[in-house]
Amino acid sequence: MSAALFCLGVLAVLTRRNAVNVLMGIELILNSANLNMVAFSRYGAGNLYGQLFAVFVIVIAAAEVAVALAIVLTMYRLRRTPNLDVADILRG
Repeated sequence: MSAALFCLGVLAVLTRRNAVNVLMGIELILNSANLNMVAFSRYGAGNLYGQLFAVFVIVIAAAEVAVALAIVLTMYRLRRTPNLDVADILRG
């Protein structure tokens, strides 16, 4: 299941031009890693390190999405398109 989610996420990141779809692909990749960590932690020697690390990844992903959506909204406000081909406008 985790490998399927990861492959779908990579496919979404590589084939989409819309910034929101690319962000959703990145979230799929992170969720596949979380699923792997929780599964391996479950079959481990009773430790909870996988679940703990998955919670940290979820928190970091939430912060990443907030920053990325702010960048996408800024790009949309400047160019009126969420297309990543025009993302070079944000160079400083």
